Amino acid sequence: MGSERVAVVTAAGRGIGEACARRLTEDGYTPVLFSKSGAAVDVAEDLGGVGFEGSVTDPADLEALVDAAVERYGRVDAVVNNTGHPPTGDLLDIGDDEWHDALDLVLLNVVRTARLVTPVMREQGGGSLVNISTFSAFEPSADFPVSSILRAALGSFTKLYADRHAADGIRMNAVLPGYADSYEVDDETRAQIPMGRPAATEEIADAVAYLASPNASYVTGQNIRVDGGLTRSV
Repeated sequence: MGSERVAVVTAAGRGIGEACARRLTEDGYTPVLFSKSGAAVDVAEDLGGVGFEGSVTDPADLEALVDAAVERYGRVDAVVNNTGHPPTGDLLDIGDDEWHDALDLVLLNVVRTARLVTPVMREQGGGSLVNISTFSAFEPSADFPVSSILRAALGSFTKLYADRHAADGIRMNAVLPGYADSYEVDDETRAQIPMGRPAATEEIADAVAYLASPNASYVTGQNIRVDGGLTRSV
């Protein structure tokens, strides 16, 4: 196994994923980045890592990503499972194909990546996975029905995986962002946020970097809200 720390970040070509890649690089990780658009290749080149084009919904692409990281660097210390947004619409108007596609996008991508990196992390003595979820995972929103439902399932997977692999020194947590400045936020939505503004993507990345780091060595199986006070439950 190599000695440098390596971080794999998906959907890293822009927004939260790019911010996470940049923050982890500042912390000393070598970035291995991935995006459907191919923009992650440019980000990785800028950061001194390596980038790939592919889809988190394609098991073969995920396997090629992890294989490339291991072949090039010999290890994977951190994984940030970030994705795009599943479809929206009225609850019963969303078609079966959209539900199945979203399952691949926001849940099975994490399951598949975990299958790939867990043996690597176990062999090297540990690692950390951070899943980018949503504020509505535990307070379902009719505006984001597919995301709310499937990311609630992601929270359960996060906890079960964390318990199963804690003794291996492998941690898994989830970050639940509210609205971020990588997308347009209208005045009505802004008024719902107690802090009165969307998050900067760098603020989400700071939480991810903490969970990936040794500073969070006793934190696992948690769903951390970074939403400016948007959700109401305690």
